[in-house]
Amino acid sequence: MITVAIVGYGYWGKNLVRNFFNHSECVLHTVVDGDAAKLTPLQKQFPTVKTSTRYEDVLQNSSINAVVIATPVHSHYALAKAALLAGKHVLVEKPMTSTLREAEELIELALQRNLVIMPDHTFLYTGAVQKMKSMIDADEIGKIKYLDSTRINLGLFQSDVNVLWDLAPHDISICNYLVNKKPYSIQATGISHTGNDIENIAYLTMNFESDLIAHFNCSWTSPVKIRQMLIGGEKKMILFNDMEPTEKIKVYDTGYSVKSDDDKTRMLVDYRTGDIYVPKLPLHEALYAMATDFILAIRDGKKPVSNDLLGLEVVRILEASQQSIKQGGKEVKL
Repeated sequence: MITVAIVGYGYWGKNLVRNFFNHSECVLHTVVDGDAAKLTPLQKQFPTVKTSTRYEDVLQNSSINAVVIATPVHSHYALAKAALLAGKHVLVEKPMTSTLREAEELIELALQRNLVIMPDHTFLYTGAVQKMKSMIDADEIGKIKYLDSTRINLGLFQSDVNVLWDLAPHDISICNYLVNKKPYSIQATGISHTGNDIENIAYLTMNFESDLIAHFNCSWTSPVKIRQMLIGGEKKMILFNDMEPTEKIKVYDTGYSVKSDDDKTRMLVDYRTGDIYVPKLPLHEALYAMATDFILAIRDGKKPVSNDLLGLEVVRILEASQQSIKQGGKEVKL
């Protein structure tokens, strides 16, 4: 059995505690949080789980095999590095680190010590994303031409990262997982309405060597909450609406073809509109599936869906987007 400690008992930490506690392949040993008051209700709900306000208690406990980090982004690197140096496998919340250099160092350190470091991109384990991946791999929608994502709401303003670092990792990781290609450049624009130079609205475009283009719209200041992604293929198109309780994916048998007339002076476009259908999605909790993937990576050496290199690419894109925003939307090569 793999023995796990969780660091950080905030909103997401509570979900992680529930899933790792209920997992049959591991034992949740300790939960750490700097605020002792947060740990009091945990002790009542999970009396077999130890609690502590000191991270050192976890690092010094040789019976703990793995550490799950659910703390603010700026703390990920130091906490993960300390765990790896202590010989423990690491699962860290997204994004993996706040700089590309930090992510590269952690991956190299884990490789040297034969340890797992894995970012928690939970959306990759949802039934919707898994279904879209299987459809794309089976060539049901054809070559992907575009991906257009909107993730906006009247949300919690962060004090350490901008809206792209907060919201875009979900959709960047989904894009990279589905298309299995790396962009060659990015462009980003954004604005801060709070006077602290932290953008609360931002737009990111990823350019690929092929004719694929991906666009991401993120905002903390929308009056409505939208979690939507459009994926356009040569054969079919997919609408992924995460706000839908049941019909999260709709597949449109819709497309177009382009040709020139006889004298090559005009472009002729033929449109095709077919059926719309809603595929059945597998029913499971994504966070439990992610926890299982982490455990299997430790126990069996299985490469996780949300693996270290995918996490690295997300950080690379986010860091480049920050550079682009501060340079007025300048294209940044990756």
